[in-house]
Amino acid sequence: MTTPPVSPPPVRGYFGGQSLFDDESMRALDRVGVIDVGSNSVRMVVFDGAARSPAYFFNEKVLCGLGRDLAQTNRLHPEGRARALAAIKRFALLSADMRLTSLTMVATAAVREAEDGTEFKAEVEAATGVEMLIIPGTEEARLSAQGVLLGWPGARGLVCDIGGSSMELAEIGDATVGRRVSSTLGPFRLQQVPGGKKGLRTHITETLKALRDEVGADHKALYLVGGSWRALARLDMERRGYPLTVLHEYEMTPKSIRKTIDWLETQDLKKLRDKTGISPERIVLVPLATIVLRQMLTVFRPREIYISSYGIREGILYEQMPEELRARDPLIEACRHLENSSARIPGFGRRMFDFLMPLYRNVPDERMRLVKAACLLHDVNWRAHPDYRSESCFDTATRANLGGLDHKGRVYLGLALMNRYKSPGADSRLTPLLRLLDEEEIRHAIMIGRAMRFGAMFSLAGPDEAGELRYFPKKKVLELILQPERKDLFGEVAASRFAALAKTLGVTTIQRVGRHHNSRLSPGAKGASSS
Repeated sequence: MTTPPVSPPPVRGYFGGQSLFDDESMRALDRVGVIDVGSNSVRMVVFDGAARSPAYFFNEKVLCGLGRDLAQTNRLHPEGRARALAAIKRFALLSADMRLTSLTMVATAAVREAEDGTEFKAEVEAATGVEMLIIPGTEEARLSAQGVLLGWPGARGLVCDIGGSSMELAEIGDATVGRRVSSTLGPFRLQQVPGGKKGLRTHITETLKALRDEVGADHKALYLVGGSWRALARLDMERRGYPLTVLHEYEMTPKSIRKTIDWLETQDLKKLRDKTGISPERIVLVPLATIVLRQMLTVFRPREIYISSYGIREGILYEQMPEELRARDPLIEACRHLENSSARIPGFGRRMFDFLMPLYRNVPDERMRLVKAACLLHDVNWRAHPDYRSESCFDTATRANLGGLDHKGRVYLGLALMNRYKSPGADSRLTPLLRLLDEEEIRHAIMIGRAMRFGAMFSLAGPDEAGELRYFPKKKVLELILQPERKDLFGEVAASRFAALAKTLGVTTIQRVGRHHNSRLSPGAKGASSS
């Protein structure tokens, strides 16, 4: 079964229609459960809500090592099998308590390849009453690629999902999954390759060249899925002193990866494990994974490498999404969901976006998405203590599970939200993150924050009800037209915040009373652009 084509989500001019998470037809996605029985780990994830970006209601993993010694014995590891069964029985009981609308259990390489795999499947089903789907490698590749598309609707390139006993490749582009293939390049399998390091490299290179013949070589971007890749990315962050340890959408270069692989050969893995929090079961597989990745860089020659925290489990959620939901922007939908559940006045963010539109007309599409997201999130941290509210806002943007948001975007969004409440101090603990942005991006994020600081308090009915902004960047003038019956809303505090916004923009201000057009394309705003 192939995924139907989905157009990339539009990002300019509107928020994508009515909130789908309020649509009764979408409530079937509430509490979607997935049990993933892999070669190294067994995990259950429960997704909550119909937002386009997945929210994790429950997430638990046990590193069982089902596929350990599979290459030698052709059977599931006895201890791993017992631990996996115990974990699945627990997950089945938990799923009943959570009253899931759906529960899907999939088993991958270890179970499908072991001679006692079907026996284990029968044992699990008898003990839990939950069907176990043993999926072929190409289906595993497809689902993992769909997981990447859930977070990156516009992703184009090659998805590489490494597990304990296998490695899958899948081509993605135009929101669809193309050619896909499965291989035995998982660390458990590679442990049994004869010939030492030279024999291992030769085996990996020959296998990768055969895979390249099947999925093609012209892939600019490589999307890495799987625990071994995530561990390697965390180690790359450690070597670089990278300030934001969010793995999803972490970007690496071929040069950086090669430096990290060389660096790892000189390091004590136990000390690195203690520093980074990588589990002992995971970090022992990293050296083998690095050999695979080094050869991947040589054989496929990607220019951009990204880490995806989304994979097969998110791909199963994506499988259940109707096309209308798939086509939505995951960042905007997640922010709408947060506003709806946490803000004092749900729906206010869109009205403030409309009110502030003259300030950022003609900015690039990607920047516009972040401005929309900031307006939607501007009030979701209102319950935090006032002394820490600005930093709480920053943490929401930089640490939250938000799809469709790269690391620069996280910091930009966090800085805008921080300035919605106050300016960060020069000695802020968050300052190191700002090196991910250039000066223009920092200035623009602060401007959006100051604009939201004014717009959020100008009128609780919506700033667009009280007045209209007109911005003339060439004349360096910011004009506020006040509705006659609401002109008294422009009091001392509002005036002070309006002046702070003007100072950030480097303009003078004009305030006057008059009827405004209540339109994004008012005559006075024509031709206005971001300063």
